[in-house]
Amino acid sequence: MIRFDDILEKISSSYEEKDITLLKKAYVFAAQAHKGQIRRSGEPYLSHSLEVTNMLADMKLDKTTLAAGLLHDVLEDTEVTSLELQQEFGKEITHLVEGTTKISRVQESSPETRQAESIRKIILAMTDDLRVIFIKLADRIHNLKTLKFLPEDKQKQIAKETLEIYAPIANRLGMGRIKAELEDLSFRYVDPENFFQISSLVEPLRKRAERELKKIKKSLVDLMKENKTPAEIQYRLKRHYSIHNKMNRQNIDFEQVYDFMALRLISNSVKNCYSALGIIHQKWPHLPHRFRDFIAMPKLNLYQALHTTIITEKKQTIEIQIRTHDMHNLAKNGIAAHWKYKEADSRSIMKEDKRLLWLREMVDLYKEQKNPRQFLKSLKTDLIPEEVYVFTPKGKVITLPLGASALDFAFKIHSEIGLHATGVKINGRIAPLKKILKPGDIVEIMTSPEKKPSREWLNITSTSTARHHLKHWLNLQDKIKNITLGKKLWEKELKKYSLSPELLTEENLFSNLRMVTTFRMKKIEDFYALIGFGKIVLNKKLMEKIFATEKVVQKKVTLLKKVVTKVTKKPEPAIQVQDSGGSILALAKCCSPIKGEPIIGYITSGKGVTVHSLRCPLILKEILDTQRMVEVSWDKSTEGPFKGNLLIKGADSPGVLAKLTSVIAQSDGNITKAEVVTFADKKAQIKLSLTIRNINHLETIVKKISRIKEISSVERV
Repeated sequence: MIRFDDILEKISSSYEEKDITLLKKAYVFAAQAHKGQIRRSGEPYLSHSLEVTNMLADMKLDKTTLAAGLLHDVLEDTEVTSLELQQEFGKEITHLVEGTTKISRVQESSPETRQAESIRKIILAMTDDLRVIFIKLADRIHNLKTLKFLPEDKQKQIAKETLEIYAPIANRLGMGRIKAELEDLSFRYVDPENFFQISSLVEPLRKRAERELKKIKKSLVDLMKENKTPAEIQYRLKRHYSIHNKMNRQNIDFEQVYDFMALRLISNSVKNCYSALGIIHQKWPHLPHRFRDFIAMPKLNLYQALHTTIITEKKQTIEIQIRTHDMHNLAKNGIAAHWKYKEADSRSIMKEDKRLLWLREMVDLYKEQKNPRQFLKSLKTDLIPEEVYVFTPKGKVITLPLGASALDFAFKIHSEIGLHATGVKINGRIAPLKKILKPGDIVEIMTSPEKKPSREWLNITSTSTARHHLKHWLNLQDKIKNITLGKKLWEKELKKYSLSPELLTEENLFSNLRMVTTFRMKKIEDFYALIGFGKIVLNKKLMEKIFATEKVVQKKVTLLKKVVTKVTKKPEPAIQVQDSGGSILALAKCCSPIKGEPIIGYITSGKGVTVHSLRCPLILKEILDTQRMVEVSWDKSTEGPFKGNLLIKGADSPGVLAKLTSVIAQSDGNITKAEVVTFADKKAQIKLSLTIRNINHLETIVKKISRIKEISSVERV
């Protein structure tokens, strides 16, 4: 068990006397608060706070974080209140303790919702003060070390959550040492079978591998001395979880894990790092495809080093990582390495550090995406990125996650470039925007002010940045369409009643609306949008509520007007169906309406207008509420394709299906699905799903199928 004096000894050389006094005060306060409390391991509860603070001291964090580390559990596990803590230690320390406590208090029943809520609290706490996550990561490490004292189901839950949330966050913050410890401590609880399998592969090789590494280390030390290149040499064997992850990700055997043995060379300058690389390559042959220059092109978490894999005299592969002392410190502690020296300006780190760009994007993503499942999917994609380095035509390096498309690249450059992208050149050749980028590609995006995104673009983007901008733009367009639609429906409804003109002014109308509806509305356009979106249904009952001060009477339709309506051509409805997707006018799946056939619109709550065919059973049987129906028409520019389903009955004769497919192909139709059922009486039934241009196209196909002598009937279903 770590002692408080051990922590003081560790930090005494870099802390002032007043800082030490603050920590002593926090220690005494925590000891009194936790007095008599025992952990499941049998140790005093205070031992946990000391272990957490010791880890924070190893990260060389500021006095405020260390004091909050000592106190981080007093609000959750003792009778101490926030007010008492603030009176003793001030707002800043209390704020950090509260942030850490909020993350712990997640009690949702659904594992998915609980995980999403945990991440939400972590993200909000981190954006408020990043030091909260340093405390929480240290807290998680020590809890993992004592996980064996918990029930098995709890062990697995905590370990799984660690691998899915905390380790990736540590990685994104560049905290390599913390990430490694979190992964290794969790691995044996999440997947004990694979943990022990990897152990059985590693342990027999451990002693021999360490002997080999010591020999290479000595050779390397001598080599650097000969060439007068200052260098500190360390060695390590690859961690169990890292081995397992690599074997799974690359689908390789243990023998193909070339960086199982690794050396680390730490020098005093970038120049000497490159010099050391040249010296090493002169001494030993290396694997060219395994060389990585992360100094020139840092990883997303700003990790920097040179990686090369050499082949020793015994034909063994050993990875060598070459970095400066600053790079080494950043690789271990990541963004935490800045904190001790920029304590007074911690907010600027939040705004300026590139490692936190994803965090700011995640805040926007959470505001926009409330569905826990979708949020977790987007978050995990962003938390565990395998990077691809591509270039702009001017040579600027752009880092993207593995599997990113050219459209993702466009949004990475700028949202406006993404929204107006028309095409792409990859390495000088025209390519589609959905093209997946490979390392080293030179990418040039072509744009046009007239180009607008479609919903299909969501299927070819994977980064949260691109998807966020796309959804924001599409939702805005939907809102504009809903406002237009809602206003037309409102004006149409008003024509049914005799109402005083002064009641219809926007000012009076909006004032009445806010009193009679529960929806939040800042302007009259919000009311129109709610109508268009189907959230508000217009009927006499609602009109009586809105215009409560006046008797609402429907206008009578005169006999003359009825006659005129019948004889004259009806004007084309203002609401037009423009396409089969990506619009607030969606085609109903129950009847799959096709351009050219009679249709009706139905206001579906929360979805806008759904377009049904007039032959739809829901319409014919009067199942749908007639008050929600609106007139719609096909836009002349609509080209399809549309879906059509046919039920064909006939004789079970050889070659019938071939004749059918031939007729459909000759008529430019396309079969997407076919189901054939045969019966004992030599009859057959065939269900076909087709894509066609319009209703005339489908009718032509039906006529041609009917002419086949073996076919007895064709009907649309």
